[in-house]
Amino acid sequence: MKICLIGGAGFIGTNLAIHLSQTDEVTVIDRDEKFFTTLKSLNLPIHYKVASFDINSDFNSQVEGQDIVYHLASTVIPGNSNYDIGAELDANVIVTCHLLDACVRQGIKKVVFISSGGAIYGKKGTCPIQEDMVTYPISSYGVQKLAIEKLLYLYRYQKDLDYRIIRLANPYGPYQRPNGKLGVVTTFVYKALTSGRLEVYGDGTVVRDFIYIEDAIRGILKIVNGENDIRVFNLGSGKGTSVNQVIEAIRTTIRSDLSVEYIAGRTTDVPVNYLDISRYEGIYGNLDPLSLEEGIKKTAEFMKQNGMV
Repeated sequence: MKICLIGGAGFIGTNLAIHLSQTDEVTVIDRDEKFFTTLKSLNLPIHYKVASFDINSDFNSQVEGQDIVYHLASTVIPGNSNYDIGAELDANVIVTCHLLDACVRQGIKKVVFISSGGAIYGKKGTCPIQEDMVTYPISSYGVQKLAIEKLLYLYRYQKDLDYRIIRLANPYGPYQRPNGKLGVVTTFVYKALTSGRLEVYGDGTVVRDFIYIEDAIRGILKIVNGENDIRVFNLGSGKGTSVNQVIEAIRTTIRSDLSVEYIAGRTTDVPVNYLDISRYEGIYGNLDPLSLEEGIKKTAEFMKQNGMV
């Protein structure tokens, strides 16, 4: 199977590429050569292509000859996605239309879109959130993800382009940047191993669904390879954990003398969000994800082994 990952040099893409390269021919596409440094250091049988994700991109050449295309590209994250909403919609939704047009022209068998298990639902849903609950995003990021989901439905209906949508919770673990703007668990583990000082938005009562990246990848691959007509899946741990509980888990497993500073909360943060994964487990069996404490330990060990701390 030939598989390409659009925007594939990030956290999720890196982990997907590592797993997929064991059995498939993988091409990772991203906009800067330096983004491939980590993957190339692993000496895996992966092809690399530098290409932008914008209105001028030649998506035909990017997806030509591929069987499955993973859409992992995004120009924004929830925290910075409301600064120029019109431009963000152009950069992500309109450009995705061009990508899907190319997939139709090139006869792609399946498009896999990693959506958001939090941002698309907003504040209206009752936790644990099921896939058919109402979607009222409170960030442009969430609107973009939801719009792309609807485009995929349209392209299936109109042009017979198959797809799978994974509404992913909050993954953490190896190959996630510890100094980035996403990934509270990975960031806090890194800071616990270094400065010991944590900075928390709000009062720490925000509840999220955290899933270790290896569990997430295992779930994604089962969904993508599954032989059924269900195309939208939540994927997470199936339980809610507050930021304060994350801090306590890190205190218990890594460092007891953490210093925690609480700062102003963010308007884009949904107070409580965790996913119902019964649709996934009803088809593919129990996910049986790693506990947060074990995931924290494995993340810390990875950082130590790779000279990150």
